[in-house]
Amino acid sequence: MRSSVLSFACFAAFAPLCAAAPNISKPLSSKQILPSTFKPPQVFRNVNLVRNVNLEKSYPRETINVVIENIDSSPQSEYYLPFEPGTIERIGGLEVRDKKNAEAGPFQIETADPTEFYLIHLPTPLASKAQQTLSISYNVLSALSPLPTAIAQTDKQYLQYTFSAHTPSAYSTDNQKTKLKFPSSDVPDYTIISGTSGSTSEDPQVQGSSFTYGPYEKTPAGSTLPVTVRYEFTKPVLHTAHLQRDIYVSHWGGAMMVEELYNPLMNIGAKLKEQFSRVEWQRSAYYNPPSAALKEMRFPLTPGSSDAYVVDDIGNVSTTHWRSGPREALLELRPRYPIFGDWRYKFQVGWNAELKEYLRNIGGDRFVLKVPFIEGPKMSEGLEYERVEVRVILPEGATYVDRYHNIADVNVQFSTPIPILTNSTTLYRTYMDTVGRTALTLVAQNVVDGQRESDLYITYEYPWTAGFRKPLTIFTGLIAVFGATWAIGQLDVSIGKKNV
Repeated sequence: MRSSVLSFACFAAFAPLCAAAPNISKPLSSKQILPSTFKPPQVFRNVNLVRNVNLEKSYPRETINVVIENIDSSPQSEYYLPFEPGTIERIGGLEVRDKKNAEAGPFQIETADPTEFYLIHLPTPLASKAQQTLSISYNVLSALSPLPTAIAQTDKQYLQYTFSAHTPSAYSTDNQKTKLKFPSSDVPDYTIISGTSGSTSEDPQVQGSSFTYGPYEKTPAGSTLPVTVRYEFTKPVLHTAHLQRDIYVSHWGGAMMVEELYNPLMNIGAKLKEQFSRVEWQRSAYYNPPSAALKEMRFPLTPGSSDAYVVDDIGNVSTTHWRSGPREALLELRPRYPIFGDWRYKFQVGWNAELKEYLRNIGGDRFVLKVPFIEGPKMSEGLEYERVEVRVILPEGATYVDRYHNIADVNVQFSTPIPILTNSTTLYRTYMDTVGRTALTLVAQNVVDGQRESDLYITYEYPWTAGFRKPLTIFTGLIAVFGATWAIGQLDVSIGKKNV
């Protein structure tokens, strides 16, 4: 696979010998600086609010559907969304839409530093006394903790989640409730709230694996009601500290090579309280009970992908199964050892793909490349990424780079559900390059596997003359070698005088 990088390099372009101009665009996530004592103006009222918390994966996924009303005398367009202290830096995939017009696209969002607020910009100012229904969804990373923190190898695993039954809000709420969805009905411990809002019934209401706290009436802004739940989750709690994703593009070879480095993949669930038993592990393989350890991973790739491989610190991982065809491409990876709580595994996955599935010519020398922002394993227990670095390396001679996310027209500006921390355009040099290749690097944080559908669009110019750059470089190099060999052969290096 690594040798393919060299072969791709041999098919790069010949164009005027000049470096691609740097192209540093503005980050998608902007910030608004506010004083630490800032309190949002009370210009809105939450008429009805329903929060859904999904705990079926290794990270909570929350969705808030709220009907807001402008109680001010003038139109308003700025709605503040607060989070509990210490939570905002672990929020990922935040997206706000008009629930009654989801096709209109997500709203613009920015952080309000140094407070615990996100500022939501309504597309159209809301008139006085008017109402609008918002759908707010986000993930909370590193929010679950195992309890007990250490278990036996074959024990069930239980996770604990603490939150507020009163949804954090910068505005007063007339009516609200919180619904929780657990992976099973095994919820041994949870907070019971009695006699709220004049009601004699106890919270929560339990229906199988679903709990409901509320409804609560007339809750003031900033109201909290701490709740803790403990539930069974006998699956690995997967977390990747850093994902390095490199994409190499070759026009001449008609191929694209992808490499993903997981540095490392961790299980942040309950630890083993005793030494790992290989005998017990092999015995359990016959009846395959639920386990808190990671046994295998499945990487669904684009149909037509080929030459998949997996390596780790030891070398090639042979415990893989690769299936590729016109309708599916699937890589099944079984790590060298089961990954229990607090265990780590560093590895790299790579594969080739047909470039025609991702690249389109949009006229003349301009091309648009559409690739997934992340791919990686797809599992029912979910996977969270603390930091993701995507680097796209274009053919030598490609210039004028731009980046787009989640849009159909590459000439339209946009906002993305994956906030980009930093982005830069640099030169990447490899074998037989002359001035180097244009490389676009994007860095994001708090990404989850549920955002696999988010695409990255890159437009660039690649003149047809650039295709002669590498052949000319090789030809010139060979002529230089042969010329130097001939010149050296003509030198007289003998000690004695030649006879005439």
